[in-house]
Amino acid sequence: MNFATTNWYVVQTHPHSESRAALHLSRQGFEVYLPKYLKRRRHARKSADVAVPLFPRYLFVAIDQMTQRWRSINSTIGVTRLVCTGSAPAELPPEFIAGLRQREDGQGFVQQLQCVLSPGDKIRVVEGAFSDFLGLFEGMTADQRVAVLLDLLGRKVRVIMDAEVIEAA
Repeated sequence: MNFATTNWYVVQTHPHSESRAALHLSRQGFEVYLPKYLKRRRHARKSADVAVPLFPRYLFVAIDQMTQRWRSINSTIGVTRLVCTGSAPAELPPEFIAGLRQREDGQGFVQQLQCVLSPGDKIRVVEGAFSDFLGLFEGMTADQRVAVLLDLLGRKVRVIMDAEVIEAA
């Protein structure tokens, strides 16, 4: 394949079928990019890092429109459709894919850009027992959890929780 005339396009997949669609597209000779990241899943008081797609239901495919039959993508197992503008596939800027690949670690997982909070910043708890409580960010603990000060019953109480359950207020 001549990658000099190859451009990147977006493919929408069926729910939870990103890997299946990527496999079938690569079998057809397309270069496929399915960016993933590690997400911490908690279940039954246990947590584990699981590889999940960065863009659920979407992946990227490189197509040379001069030599490849791109319409076959729409009938590939796991694919809902090739995202188009009018009758032609919607082309991605090449910097987009290059930027994602630059953020990958040694294992190929995209590193998430995290919101940097400073001590004293106002936060809101978005889930859990303290949902919708407002507080102040105090800092990170050694095991990558956050310490926040919540106003409970008229006094500030220090609470340690997962970073995923807070947002800047």
